[in-house]
Amino acid sequence: MDKHTQTARDLLPLVGGAHNVTSVANCISRLRLGIADPSRIRAQEIKDHPAVMGVVEDDTYQIVLGPAAVGQVATAFQRLVEDERATAPPPPGTDTGAGASADSLAAKGAAMKADQKRKNATKGKLFIRKIANIFVPLIPALIACGVIAGVGGILNSIALSSGSDALSGVIPITTALAQGFMSLIAVFVGYNAAKEFGGTPILGGAVAAIVVYPGVANITSTFFGELKPSQGGVLGALAAAVLCAYLERWARRWVPDALQVLLVPTIAVFLSGLVALLLLMPLAGTIANGIGDGATWLLTHAGAGAGVVLGGLFSSLVMLGLHQALIPIHTTLIEQQGYSALYPILAMAGGGQAGAALAVYFRARRNTSLRRTIKSALPTCALGVSEPVIYGVTLPLVRPFITAGVGAAVGGGIVGLFSQLGVTTGSTAIGPAGLVLVPLLDGSKGIGPAALIYTGAWLVAAGVACAVTYFFGFSKSMLADLNTDPEPAGTTTPAPAPADRLQEEPAPDRDRTPATL
Repeated sequence: MDKHTQTARDLLPLVGGAHNVTSVANCISRLRLGIADPSRIRAQEIKDHPAVMGVVEDDTYQIVLGPAAVGQVATAFQRLVEDERATAPPPPGTDTGAGASADSLAAKGAAMKADQKRKNATKGKLFIRKIANIFVPLIPALIACGVIAGVGGILNSIALSSGSDALSGVIPITTALAQGFMSLIAVFVGYNAAKEFGGTPILGGAVAAIVVYPGVANITSTFFGELKPSQGGVLGALAAAVLCAYLERWARRWVPDALQVLLVPTIAVFLSGLVALLLLMPLAGTIANGIGDGATWLLTHAGAGAGVVLGGLFSSLVMLGLHQALIPIHTTLIEQQGYSALYPILAMAGGGQAGAALAVYFRARRNTSLRRTIKSALPTCALGVSEPVIYGVTLPLVRPFITAGVGAAVGGGIVGLFSQLGVTTGSTAIGPAGLVLVPLLDGSKGIGPAALIYTGAWLVAAGVACAVTYFFGFSKSMLADLNTDPEPAGTTTPAPAPADRLQEEPAPDRDRTPATL
């Protein structure tokens, strides 16, 4: 049995068994479980499991496992749930004839879930989450194409400097591998958008394909003139696919059952495609150009100030769930310019969190439990997964979370300052953060300068956050509490370590991507 299957097998009884699990899903770093009865969860045992980096309670119960493990654990967990449901009877109290029925327990779980949703979500944030759900599944392909593009750029530089014909012949291959997905990204956005908004995914992909079809160059819009292939990009495809989903649902209510197979998809694609050609593509193109021009102007004229503000506030945006609204902006910039110059600035938040956690480690010398948590969380934070640090250390302590933002602001200001001086640093993909982002970097001067600027700024962010947190991140009472001996002399019952309380502090999750970005 491999370690991921063993992790799934360990976690299943701790969440109340298969009959207590209503759904299984995962994002880039978390196993997301729907739970019928939260009182059955053995939360502390889950947090103590060596494979678990943290726990977040939201509308689903989320176990942070990290990007390397979560996919395989989720697959194994789903299989174990299905097997147990098929072979094992429900535990006492889950489904009895005389006691609580399955319906009553389901209603109880649904009520708890709805109550949690009301506390942690608003209409605006739920809409933003829907938009994020469209783009998050694209992240693995963006990462793969970004890495290939980076390798191709390095090979191209070597070929130009050495005059190697062999390397020159490789460049078209890496270009095709890197750009194939990007040339059709609008189709994938349309597919996911229709699925997210209740339509048939393939119809969303079909109407989105109109955006990238070369033949649109032969069409002239009544109000906007000649069209260009890919005009409006992912934003145009997103709008067209959402419209297609709504038109499809409308048509299903009015078209007779006997004609639905023929007429519903035809009506949805025809009407939404027509609106896309005549209105959505030109409007989305104007918006996309505005995003690109706006980002360029901002970093050219006020790069340092913009970097300070964006880097310093990004962790707070994550806590509010507003960072998901930036995903379409990053994707639009990557589609237009080849990289997002805003993403590396925001990634400074991870450096700030790492530095603040390191300061807590130095200040809490007698708190072995908290120091052990930080030692295990810091490497993952440096590799771009900062959730264990945020939810287990800085956010519950409050002050270190704020001082982490100070370090991130300095790092963001450095990246922004270089952009203002004409040396732009950008990311060719979204999702990774920390030092893992380095292979995905590009910029106005190539990957070399971009990597140096980003790495240096990230380390400065961590260093500044560590210093500021060390000297200003604690009150006297906080330090006394953090350094309380967990086993006072003359007692036999261990006193609870502060880290235990910190780890039990619930924090609302706002994303389906890593907390830093």
